Amino acid sequence: MEFSPFNNVVKLCLQGMDMEENGKPEEAIKLFQKGWNEASNNFEKFLAAHYIARMQTTAAEKLKWLESTLQFALSTNNDSVKSALPALYLNIAKCYEDLHDTKKAKENSELAISFQNNPSDKGPFYHGTKADLKVGDYLKTGGNSNYKSEIKMNHIYFTALVNGAGLAAALAKGDGVERVYMVEPTGIYENDPNLTDKKFPGNPTRSYRSESPLKIVGEVTDWVRQTPEELQKFREKLANNKGEIIN
Repeated sequence: MEFSPFNNVVKLCLQGMDMEENGKPEEAIKLFQKGWNEASNNFEKFLAAHYIARMQTTAAEKLKWLESTLQFALSTNNDSVKSALPALYLNIAKCYEDLHDTKKAKENSELAISFQNNPSDKGPFYHGTKADLKVGDYLKTGGNSNYKSEIKMNHIYFTALVNGAGLAAALAKGDGVERVYMVEPTGIYENDPNLTDKKFPGNPTRSYRSESPLKIVGEVTDWVRQTPEELQKFREKLANNKGEIIN
C-alpha cells in the first residue's frame, strides 16, 4: 500500500496529532481509536496502533500496543514500514526497562541496532520540480531549495512514491510546468531526517536524500494531482512550519 495523506486512516491520525499539539489528549485518543476501528489492512493498523501506544500512561499498556504495532509492521512487506523498526524496537526495549525485564530490554535494543542499516528501498525513485531538464542530466547539490529560496541545498531529495514527487512539483516555487523525473542515485543515500520518525513512524513517504548527484533516467506524466484547495492547505503548512529544516 502506498502512503497517502488523503487516506482516511492517515487523515484521522493527522487530526489526532493536531489535537495532541493543541493540548487535547482526550480528543486525540478518540481520533486514533477511530482510525484503529476503521483500519482495513495491516499498514493502516500499524499506523493507528503506533499512535494509540504513544498515548498510553503505563508501561504495560504501552508495551501491549507497541507489540501490536510491531506485529502489523512485520506482516507488512513495505519498505516504509521497515524504516520504523529501529525506533519501534527501542521503544519496546524502554518499556521492558521500565518493567524491570532487563533480558527483554537487551534483546530489543540489539534488534534495534540490527535494523539501523542503509535504506532497503530500491525504487524506482522520482524527483518533482518545475525545472525543465532532460534525460542524462544530473541533479546536484548547491542549488536553492524548492520551498525556501534562502536555503542552499547540501543534499538532493527524492522519493519512491510518484504521487509524492508530483506533490513536491506542485508545491515548488516558480511558474514552470510541474515535472516528475525518474532518477537514479549515483552514491549512498539515507532516510530524509525532516520526515523520518517525526510525525509518522519510520519513513512512510519513502523520502530520501543524498549528497551525490541524481541522474535523470526518464520522466513520468501520470500521477494523482491534488485540487487547488488541497494544495493551498499544503502551502499553508509549509509557510507556518516553525521546525528547523535539516539539510
